[in-house]
Amino acid sequence: MSKASDVYLVTGACGFLGQRICQLLLEEEQGIAEIRLFDKNSRPELIQSLQASASRTKVSMLEGDIRDAELLRRACQGVSVVIHTASLIDIVGAVDYSELHGVNVKGTQLLLEACIQESVPSFVYTSSIEVAGPNPRGDPVVDGDEDTPYTPCLKFPYSRTKQEGEQLSLQAHGESLRNGGRLATCALRPMYIYGEGCRFLLFHMGNGIRNGDVLLRTSHPDARVNPVYVGNVAFAHVRAARALKDAERRAVVGGNFYFVSDDTPPASYSDFNHAVMSPLCFGIQEKFMMPYPLLVFLAFVMEMLQWLLRPFMRYSPPLNRQLLVMVNTAFTFSYRKAQRDIGYTPRYSWEEARKRTSDWLASVLPRERDRLKTH
Repeated sequence: MSKASDVYLVTGACGFLGQRICQLLLEEEQGIAEIRLFDKNSRPELIQSLQASASRTKVSMLEGDIRDAELLRRACQGVSVVIHTASLIDIVGAVDYSELHGVNVKGTQLLLEACIQESVPSFVYTSSIEVAGPNPRGDPVVDGDEDTPYTPCLKFPYSRTKQEGEQLSLQAHGESLRNGGRLATCALRPMYIYGEGCRFLLFHMGNGIRNGDVLLRTSHPDARVNPVYVGNVAFAHVRAARALKDAERRAVVGGNFYFVSDDTPPASYSDFNHAVMSPLCFGIQEKFMMPYPLLVFLAFVMEMLQWLLRPFMRYSPPLNRQLLVMVNTAFTFSYRKAQRDIGYTPRYSWEEARKRTSDWLASVLPRERDRLKTH
């Protein structure tokens, strides 16, 4: 047996997606000498769990800020592959743009510079479906792919910073490394990611509990999207990393982005929430809580209130017009190109993904009910 030599650095490793990538690397990949976790907030129980399941692979943790250039240099020393999932997510204006840009753009730039200085040959960037759209007009895409023409005209600061981060990553493909080699990069654009630990599902479940175990309808049934299970997104990252390490596939994959979806049936955001919560006896509203034009007007009023209060306090409205457009636009994409180029096929079926998600929601439901009673 050949000696393990690869060192993987996973940023955002303690997060929703990052921890699944680390777990899968330990299960799937041979020849890994070390998995190096990088996160602003370490989770000792996760580290202990990963270390317990690692037979010959070293699991180490670096706690720090993705904007710390010197720390990134140390983190990248001796690394073979970087999987960059660290990101700030914000769709309601709760985070200052400077903070979003600092983490999502500047942090990515500093990490790429560290890769070049430390001669890291492979870099996988976690992008987002929101880089693609939908645009403010709500132009739909059904079964789109990487070549589908579309003008995103991004409104969310989060979406814009993820787009900048993706562009930086793909433009860095082919950059000369300090040791004379070349950097290979690619980006993955997952659909809306669900699964155990998804905070958006907890948010919608909480609203349903407050509404007598009836989920609120915020999206039209025809506005179908194709959510993707977190375990399948993690698997796509492992496949992308493996492809960049392969000399032949590296030439095909490098410099490209890939949509990541799976076989989860397309549904509106609201109907998808119901699909994973109906086993917990949640119902769903048949119609919007108020006419859609009135919802749009209400969102506009909230945005104006946010703007007026900005000099005095931070107000993050639960609704805005772009969010309404996003959840009411049909927007589905295929994983065919990822299947062809990086060998990705979903590791988990829809049935298994749904059961895992519903079982997790059932396990946290009593806690959520108790929490809401106290508020």
